[in-house]
Formats: sequence, C-alpha cells, structure tokens
Amino acid sequence: MFRFNKIERFLMHLLSVSWDLGARIFISLSGTRSHMNPGPTPARLIGPALGEEPADIVFSGACLFDPFTCTWIETGFAVAYGRIVGLGDHYRGRTTCDLKGKRVISGLIDAHVHIESSLLAPSEYARVVALHGTTTVVADPHEIANVCGAEGLTYMLEQRQGLPVDIFFMLPSCVPATPLDKGGAELTAKDLAGFIGKEGVLGLGEMMNVPGVLAQDPEVWEKLALFRIIDGHAPLLTGPSLNAYICAGIESDHECTGKAEAAEKLARGMFIFAREGSTEKNLKELISLASPCTASRMAFATDDRHADMLVGEGHIDDCIRKALHYGLELEIALRMATLSAADRFSLHDRGALAPGRLADFCLIGEGDAFTIEKVYKSGILVDPGTRKRPRIIRSPMEARVPSLESLTIRGNGMAHVIGIVPHQILTENREYFVEGVGIPDTDRDILKVVVCSRYRKGVMGLGLVQGFGLKTGAIAGSVSHDAHNLVAVGVDDRDILDALAQIIHAGGGLAVADSGSVDLLPLECAGLMSVLPAEEVAERLHDLNSRAEKMGALPEAFMYLSFLSLTVIPRLRVTERGMFDADAFQDVPLFLS
Repeated sequence: MFRFNKIERFLMHLLSVSWDLGARIFISLSGTRSHMNPGPTPARLIGPALGEEPADIVFSGACLFDPFTCTWIETGFAVAYGRIVGLGDHYRGRTTCDLKGKRVISGLIDAHVHIESSLLAPSEYARVVALHGTTTVVADPHEIANVCGAEGLTYMLEQRQGLPVDIFFMLPSCVPATPLDKGGAELTAKDLAGFIGKEGVLGLGEMMNVPGVLAQDPEVWEKLALFRIIDGHAPLLTGPSLNAYICAGIESDHECTGKAEAAEKLARGMFIFAREGSTEKNLKELISLASPCTASRMAFATDDRHADMLVGEGHIDDCIRKALHYGLELEIALRMATLSAADRFSLHDRGALAPGRLADFCLIGEGDAFTIEKVYKSGILVDPGTRKRPRIIRSPMEARVPSLESLTIRGNGMAHVIGIVPHQILTENREYFVEGVGIPDTDRDILKVVVCSRYRKGVMGLGLVQGFGLKTGAIAGSVSHDAHNLVAVGVDDRDILDALAQIIHAGGGLAVADSGSVDLLPLECAGLMSVLPAEEVAERLHDLNSRAEKMGALPEAFMYLSFLSLTVIPRLRVTERGMFDADAFQDVPLFLS
C-alpha cells in the first residue's frame, strides 16, 4: 500500500488548514454559508480511507445497494467522522459490527413535504420518520409561514437542530398563496433574502403563482432570482404555458395526478415527485413512468401525511412498498428514494453509501416485503425512544364564533358546489339547483362549509360541498391550506358553532361535534401542530376520524377538510370571502345568477 512520508503529511495538514481558512474567508466575503454542515475537511478522511488510520467503525458482512448502478455488492465498509471512507473488507476500525449478510441501503429521502401537515412538531416528526428509514427530508414550511411569517421560518430552522433526520427547507415562495388571500403574514423577496445562506436552506419552495410567473409579475420574478434550485407547483399545466413556466427556471413538480401530465413534464426536463399522502394518492397512476431511463428524474414525496398514517403505515418506506405492489422493481424504487432525490437538490453528500458521503443507512428485512429493521445516522444507530420536547410558537387567533343567524344561506337557484374527488387534492366545480333553506341536503350530500378568518374578527365566508357524506353533526379545524383560517363542514349549524368554539378556545385544533358533544385534538403549536408524542396524536386523530365516519363522513375527512380553502389547486374552493374559482383565479358568487 502506498504511504506518505512526514513531509508529505505536513503538506497535507497545511492543505487541510488552508481549506478551512479558505472556506471561512469565502463565507466572510459572500455573507453566506453552505446549506449543509460542511463536516470534516476532505483531508481528514484521507488517512482512514487509505487504511493508514483506523476508522471509527467498520461494518462487515453487508449486502450493499449501489444506486449508481442499481446493483447489490457483498462488501464491508468503513466509517470515520460520520462519513463513508471506503468499501471493502481490508479496513480496520476502533470498533466493528458484523451485519451478517443484511441488505443495506442509503437513508431514505422525502423530496417534498410540509411537516406541519403531519400535525406533529418537527422534533417528533423527525423521530417517527427516522424509525421508518428516512434520514433526510426536504420541507416547505409555507404552512407556518402563512400563519406566523418570518418568525415561523426562524422557528422551523431552530427546531431542526439535534434531530435524527436532516431537515432541509425550501423557502416558501407564495405567502400569501394568492394576492386575494389574507393570512397572518406576507413574505416579500426582500424578506426571503434574509434567510439565504442560513444552514438548512436549499432553495425556493413550490411556486404556486403560475399566473404571476407567466405574466412576469415583478415580485414573483424577484423571488425566482433568489435561488438556482426552485420547486414547482403546476397542476394540469400543459403546452406553451408549461414551456414558459419551465423557462422561468422551475425544475420540479409534485402535483401530477395523471400519467399523461407527468409524462409531458418529464419529457420537458422536469423532476417528477410521485406523491402519496393521506388523501393525495398519486403513486398508482404515476409509478409506471419509472424506468432505468427515467429513475434519475423521479423521486418520492409525501407532501401532506397525517400522524396516524406515519405511525400506522410509514413514510418513504410505505411509498416503496406501494411502488413494489404496483409492479416497480425494488432497485428502481430504491434509486428514486435515495440518489435521485439527493441529486435533484445538489445534496451530493448523501443518497449513496460511497466514499465521502454521509453514513446514513438502513438495514432492511429478509423476503419480498420491504421493511426497515435498523437505521443509522452518521454511522450511529438511531435510538427509537429519544424524544425532544418542542418549543411552542403561538399563533394569532382573532376568530370569533359566528352567530347562528349568520350561517343561514339566503336565496335559491343554480349554485356552485365543491365536488370532492376521492384520493385526490383536486376538486370539481359542480352546479346544482339549491334552495338555501334546504341546506343541508343529505339526500344529495350537499352540505354547508363555513370559513372564519383566523386573523380578522367577524370575517366569514359560506360555501357548499358535496362528498363528505355526513348525516349528522359537524367537523372543523384550524388546519386549512394555505392561509389556515378556521373551516367547518356540517349538517347541524349548532354543531358547527360548537366545534368552532372549542378550536378558538384552544388556540387551534381539530374537532368533531354532534348533539352538543365535542371531541378535540388541540394543536397548540401555531394552531397547526401538537406537542404530544406522535403515537398519542395518531391515536386521538384516529378516534376523531372514527367518530366522524360513524356520523357518515368519508375516510380521512380532516385532510379533505383542510384542502377546501386551497386556492391554488383546481377547480373550486371556499375562503373567508366565499366561493373561489381556482381555474379563473377569482372569487365567484355562490349562486350563478
């Protein structure tokens, strides 16, 4: 083996010092720093990589997945300073671990998620997903940003420290989601610029203002100019409009619901994130696009997945299991879940177990069922019992319980009715003849929707929805994308008011009310997240959903409820102003004429 003499080692030491000094000078001059913790200098890894110094730990007897070639290699590997320094069976370490032929894969990566949508604080979210093999998530914190503004972004960046998962953030590009929306904050390009260079910040989050991009709105384009890495949000966009959207520098999309839509975007050079959330179930339709040729441009995303699904079904490991069930090869699925996602975000320190990369990896079980047995972060086994109590960030709660009279729908005629589409975030713009005094119309499953502004006293909108299935009672929540006003759907007006009253009193939450009895899951943290352990949140959410289903509601009713006000997704929505046509991008009256 080639060995260095003392003079050469001294020169290497000077090189290491120079590397550190150069990085510090660059940071000082540019006013920024890397989005990643730089970790050890490359020079520190040379000795262990050459085998001249012992590694911290050597893992032997591994059947290692190589995402570069999509093959399996029987080998050992050495870890120093939390990094892989080499593959092979000739390394020595201060400690050793025999994996006894176990299959080993790189830590899983979620390419797009809103942590707030899990209803868990970041630390608890990280604990749960780590147990399912996820070691990196790329999150867009626009939920808390819409409620708390820059303070919410600062909170999320603070909370990422000391977790078993690396949380990276794409800065929210649309706060508020549309110029018409009135949330708790407004973030301009100047506001976002203040976060550039902070550890954990990768780029610009999903650009939902498609009209603003295409019309070259100055404020939108000022935001686009902040980053090289920009995520997209362009449901059903096609043809010349899609071409123009991509020309703006937007490189990815997670809103594809159909194979043809995803294929067009893939062929135009976009990264496609195949999404599987609590209600947005797009994997079955999209996964047939994944192949050895396209896997480098596809990754998995959960987007909006409640705590009960995380605890009960899993995270990216669940996406892999479903992809396998739909016919995808394991190796292609693993490529998408690791290296493809890392490459998309230029996270070249992870995504594969290769020299210089993080020693984030999982041991998977025997047999065809894809199961995670153990998870290692930077070469250290993740302790499933470690919990970190989150700090609470309060949110504004200016909402007031409406009067019973204000819930009356006056008039009759052809009306806009939001049509729920099962397992999709999209809705339909349905039209029915409606008599206000005839609502609720349980025979046609047309129910009342009430949206109360969280931020302005006495501001309230009414709408109609079809598809919830409730026969009695009401459900309500303070999770209502993207402005997160209070939203309720119900059969009985008094139950609607009772549910809203409990949420307002608690400062946020999810509630089921029926005949004067109210069950509540408090969401103390920004009115979006609970500080309870994930297992307890999952159990209480399950109980709420179960009670709602006994009242006739469709499964996952609270997730569908949370999307009723999402004005950037076709077709029809409802806000504190009333009905909103997302295709026309404008408010519309409840009655057509």
